[in-house]
Amino acid sequence: MLENGGFATLGYLYQFVNVSEWKTKTPFKTINRIVQDHRFFFRIRPGLWGLNARKRDVLEKFRIDNLNEETQEVFDHSYFQGLLVEIGNLRGLNTFVPNQDKNRQFLSRKLGDLASMQSIFDFAYPNLVRRAQTVDVIWFNQRKMPAAFFEVEHSTDIYNSLIKFSDLTDFNASFCIVANQVRKREYEQKLSSSIFDRVRGRINFLSYEHLSEMHSNASKINKLEEVVNFLRN
Repeated sequence: MLENGGFATLGYLYQFVNVSEWKTKTPFKTINRIVQDHRFFFRIRPGLWGLNARKRDVLEKFRIDNLNEETQEVFDHSYFQGLLVEIGNLRGLNTFVPNQDKNRQFLSRKLGDLASMQSIFDFAYPNLVRRAQTVDVIWFNQRKMPAAFFEVEHSTDIYNSLIKFSDLTDFNASFCIVANQVRKREYEQKLSSSIFDRVRGRINFLSYEHLSEMHSNASKINKLEEVVNFLRN
């Protein structure tokens, strides 16, 4: 974590911490337990931890060391976008973020550098492609067709994202609102509108905590696959 600038996601630690000399059969659980020792580590966001010894530097780096809601919202939105992109990459999918978000930071990298695609595939009529390229994160399968659409809703109106998804439901893809768990009731209320009767069963809610678990689990699976492939060779 120190080598990474004083912070790391659980997924990063699962992949890059050398546990070969640890006397444990459950290294991932051990890492998870260690970072929750508040004498040495602090929780920045779900799935993201920092060193207490570097706390001031880390919070200043991410511009979340004050009560400025705007800078914290920018960090949160980009952070959860980045987790979605990394999960897609780990799953071997093509990943896309909108042009207006490419220069936003996910920890130490730009979202545009993290995503595997610089431009969106022409997978449909131009009006639908233009609509799709405003979605926060898209996963594309190997046939260059959308596999999943994600909208991160930290404080903006969930209704607008539901309308966007409704416009794209002719594609065989999943649709997901990513938000704080406290917004789930709001999501359910807006999704209950009759305008969404045709698409209600296609749209899901993913909390920040669940997303961070998905990210760490995807990293865990990727690491285990690397070990298996090494043993096979």
